Amino acid sequence: MFYWISQYFSINLLQYITVRASLGFFLAFVFTVGILPYFIKWAKRKKANQPIYTLAPKTHQNKNNTPTMGGLFFLTTALLAIFICARLDNVYVLISILCIVGFGVVGIKDDLSKINFKSNTKGLSAKAKAFALTVVGLIISSLTLYYSGVGSELYVPFYKFPLFNLGYFSIFFWTLVLLASSNAVNLTDGLDGLATVPSIFSLLTLGIFIYLSGHAVLSAYLLLPKIMGTGEVVIVAASLIGSLMGFLWYNCYPAEVFMGDTGSLSVGAIIGYMAIISKNELLLFLIGFVFVLETLSVILQVGSFKTRKKRIFLMAPIHHHFEIKGWAENKIIVRFWIIALLSNLIALTALKIR
Repeated sequence: MFYWISQYFSINLLQYITVRASLGFFLAFVFTVGILPYFIKWAKRKKANQPIYTLAPKTHQNKNNTPTMGGLFFLTTALLAIFICARLDNVYVLISILCIVGFGVVGIKDDLSKINFKSNTKGLSAKAKAFALTVVGLIISSLTLYYSGVGSELYVPFYKFPLFNLGYFSIFFWTLVLLASSNAVNLTDGLDGLATVPSIFSLLTLGIFIYLSGHAVLSAYLLLPKIMGTGEVVIVAASLIGSLMGFLWYNCYPAEVFMGDTGSLSVGAIIGYMAIISKNELLLFLIGFVFVLETLSVILQVGSFKTRKKRIFLMAPIHHHFEIKGWAENKIIVRFWIIALLSNLIALTALKIR
């Protein structure tokens, strides 16, 4: 909306992506901080809380009455900011919105099932959830390949030339990236604010890459893949960062609300999508290092138990391992935040070291 206002009234300031991204950030933050308390009160009245997993550490049982599906709210405020600040005739913005909504809908269905059945295990079945996410992922990947300017070349971190062209296989590769990213954030969302801050760092890092890749002069100077038109997605990233920071106001320890699968699946998916359009699919291992660590701990735990009948960790994901070892929840959260910050700072060096 702001862009069209700038065109109609000749307000040049609003044509700049950086200005509209800043406005998107502040609008999303203010909307979330100002209105989320009313959502929390409403959710408590409706008993919209997700029962805690019975095998979770005992310290989690006192969170049993904490409302969930906060992700539905902060995604709504982010989308509102995006509609106001971004150009809605930009294909990357439209696919971003579809990505947020598509994965969010699957999360809503899962969260509602858990709330209605008052059980953490009564959500969508693993097969149904995987199928639904795969369908959405395939749609997003196909639209990206056929209707955007993102090529199918595969790049590796710290190297300026593409390795090879994936061709039509890129659809399946990108779908895998979207599924892995969304599920990784979902696995990480097990402590108060644990997934929120690393998500902010990831969105910020990818937003920088996307802005530079979409800039003709800066992309050439830094030897980045030049993908024109992607710059508008910076507004999507900024709006999500604003809404997540507003959500963190109430999600930090001790949390007053959880994001639920609605938020974690959607945020993880948009992180994956931003990695795809900035050609950072492999750098995502470093950008989302905390998410990778959490997912890897689950894979290793399950694999070890199935093959050796022995567990590697006291409990997986790995943040539960440290809880059982006696670490305070807040200490685990802050230390994981520090790891996420450091890994993103290292990832940003790929801008210059190529």
